[in-house]
Amino acid sequence: MKNSSILKNIDLFLLDLDGTVYLGEKVFEGAREFIKLLNKNQKEFLFLTNNSSKSSEEYYSKLLNMGFEITKENVFTSGQAMGIYIKTIHKKEKPPRVYVVGTTSLKRELKSMGIVVVDSPNYNIDYLVIGFDTTLTYKKLLDACELIRRGVPFLATNPDLVCPLDGGRYIPDCGSICIMLENATKKKPVFVGKPSSIMVDIISNLKKVEKSRIAMIGDRLYTDMKMAKDSGMVAALVLSGETKMKDVEASTLKPDLIYGSIKDMYEELKLVFGG
Repeated sequence: MKNSSILKNIDLFLLDLDGTVYLGEKVFEGAREFIKLLNKNQKEFLFLTNNSSKSSEEYYSKLLNMGFEITKENVFTSGQAMGIYIKTIHKKEKPPRVYVVGTTSLKRELKSMGIVVVDSPNYNIDYLVIGFDTTLTYKKLLDACELIRRGVPFLATNPDLVCPLDGGRYIPDCGSICIMLENATKKKPVFVGKPSSIMVDIISNLKKVEKSRIAMIGDRLYTDMKMAKDSGMVAALVLSGETKMKDVEASTLKPDLIYGSIKDMYEELKLVFGG
């Protein structure tokens, strides 16, 4: 089987969260078993989320409470990727100073990585960081516009337009906030999270795994699958979230593997690993 031969060569599995392993507080059938199977066969995996409104610690606690057998090292967020990226590009001796349009959790994540977070634009600021901000205010938008006008580097955690909720509902995500700022300032941000190659390079270096031996499992064509295809990873789409088969048929971007849900992929992976 073509799928089996592809999956046999994977050393690192990246799993999106919302729409892939759970939706809201509902864990999709087969998701816990999928992780147990990876652990049993000593395969590395990361829960990889673009949602920067919560810290990696909060995601870790949530996944533990949902019954997933994981460690803190199995969770990686766009907030963490942002912190690593900033420290990589920052050339000054003093720690980087950032203004964050984001939640307290994102600020805490960045602070834990040795980054100085300031709450006023009236400082010498090295970087402007936009995240999925569920505490967004007009004052933050005004501050962001002023910093962009001054030429402060404009960084963003992720380009997702919406964050899915239960019952088919959704709320504006980081990408929608950035579109508003782009329209106001005529400046585009550097996105660090999916589908950016920045995220892939960070993970590949962190885990010391070649990109061709990494599989990205997710429910979105324009983030999860685009990142995988652009970076030479295996693109495994699940149809349990945002993307439906009609979207795949209409898109020029074609995943390597398509499953109805994580449970379907789990059933196939069981055969690959021999039960």
